[in-house]
Amino acid sequence: MEGHTQAAGARYFSDFAAALRYWRGKRGVSQLRLSLDSGISQRHLSFLETGRAQPGRDLIIKLGLALDIPLRQRNAMLLAAGFAPAYRERSLSDPEMEAVKQALDFMLRQAAPYPAFVVDRLWNLVMANEPALRMLRFFLDLPSHAPIPRDGSINVIRSTLAPDGLRRYLDNWQEVGADLLQWVQREAMGDGPNSEAAQLLDELMALPGLAEAAAQPNLERMALPFLPLILRKDGVVLNLFSTITTLGTPHDVTVHELRLESFFPADEASRMWFRRQAGEEPA
Repeated sequence: MEGHTQAAGARYFSDFAAALRYWRGKRGVSQLRLSLDSGISQRHLSFLETGRAQPGRDLIIKLGLALDIPLRQRNAMLLAAGFAPAYRERSLSDPEMEAVKQALDFMLRQAAPYPAFVVDRLWNLVMANEPALRMLRFFLDLPSHAPIPRDGSINVIRSTLAPDGLRRYLDNWQEVGADLLQWVQREAMGDGPNSEAAQLLDELMALPGLAEAAAQPNLERMALPFLPLILRKDGVVLNLFSTITTLGTPHDVTVHELRLESFFPADEASRMWFRRQAGEEPA
């Protein structure tokens, strides 16, 4: 993991000065404003941005807090300046993450009979409840007991928007695609150039019709506090909406980046379909 993090830091920015300039510009903060927020003199900030001065580890952490930089990118800034990462990044299979995994398992179980799954920052599937697995198998044309990997090898957004994926059965795929692309765009902007998020965004934008969908946002739909989805297959019509819960922690990169997406029925027919699938109602 450490070697991967070092390589990622090298991809994001050529040096600390470039990273600081990027984040200050992204936040729209003047050197004077950053000086006031961080307690670092404006003159010293100017020297840091031009490379005339080198930062200390504590100063980088202070700037990360002042600019509200995501934990992964704070690590990248530390690496660019020659320091070890300050925030740990661990797999959910790590024994130290067992309590987190148990909490997520509990949340997924509580969502039943409705689907819910956990993804990482790039929307790779890492956990799912049984209703979510059943829904994926049905709409991805998989056998009823086909295994679905939850090791990050399945990208939920790619599986949703690919022409041979869930998109075939998604009535409003253009609207859903535009919303999902916004999530990836935020990650790509946060990571900086040449990052994994930027590469995923390029891959998604190359899918047929996605660039056009992203260029024509539906402002009335964007005013809604949730993402509506209409799935239709073999006479089954599911009218759903989804919500996303983020799990923030100030110390661990992995937990900070996890998202729990839950799906809820928007009408009685959809509610009954999920209850029948779970055996709670007669077929």
